[in-house]
Amino acid sequence: MNRTRAIVVSIVTATLRLMVMPVPIQADNFSIGINVGAPPPLVVVPGTPVYYAPSVSVNFFAYGGRYYSHHNGAWFMATTYNGPWNFVAVERVPQPVLAVPVAYYKVPPGHMKKVKGGGPPPWAGHGREHKHKWIDD
Repeated sequence: MNRTRAIVVSIVTATLRLMVMPVPIQADNFSIGINVGAPPPLVVVPGTPVYYAPSVSVNFFAYGGRYYSHHNGAWFMATTYNGPWNFVAVERVPQPVLAVPVAYYKVPPGHMKKVKGGGPPPWAGHGREHKHKWIDD
């Protein structure tokens, strides 16, 4: 683990310890807020190929056979609904996930709370295009 990533992990870990979250997610040996015993019910975000979990208390999206969460200013990805979760750069998050309207975020980042009408977040144009729904390198 490089030094920058270790610092980010330490900061996120310390922040999470201060937060009260009813259900924890494992991410590189630290929690980002989800630990569900069974897959949460998913609902399609209208007009997109992305699903979200309205019954979960954190941002939880499913797309292309993977799961994504935006937490404390960073994106995380898992291949199973309950992790393990790993940091993923915004450039590696699929475009449809990044374009999910703010209205479908359980915990919108501070700068996104100002987005009017629940439209797409500012990073909506930064993700990767996916040619196949279930395969990603």
